[in-house]
Amino acid sequence: MQRIVGIDYGKKRTGVAVSDPLGVFATPICTVPSGTIVEYLKKYIQKESVSRFVVGYPMNLNNTPSEGAKFVDQFLNLLKKHFPNIPVTLEDERFTSKMAFQTMIDGGVKKMERRDKSMVDKISAAIILQSYLDSAAIRERRE
Repeated sequence: MQRIVGIDYGKKRTGVAVSDPLGVFATPICTVPSGTIVEYLKKYIQKESVSRFVVGYPMNLNNTPSEGAKFVDQFLNLLKKHFPNIPVTLEDERFTSKMAFQTMIDGGVKKMERRDKSMVDKISAAIILQSYLDSAAIRERRE
């Protein structure tokens, strides 16, 4: 079965999450330097079959792209260039970092460990992917 990869792209670090083979649950897997994300994805695709990328897209509260969207747009061009046969879906990433931080608190992560921004990035990627999976499941039930 194929997996879906969730990506929280940032200028410095990129969080990565994957779905289970049935596309029900998202699991954070790692954070990589943004400059190496394409190489990381190429290696991952050699091991696992990927059906889609879900990329968090930064939006303002008024539904316009935020300042960080230009970096994500550049990354989207790289994805299309290097993985032309894998579709990309954009998912609103508003508040995912705050949700990730709260998830860490709720999960009992100690205060010193919560300072690790790479943990926030990979949890954010999982939140982005889970949001997509949940909305896809709702669409499927309606059809």
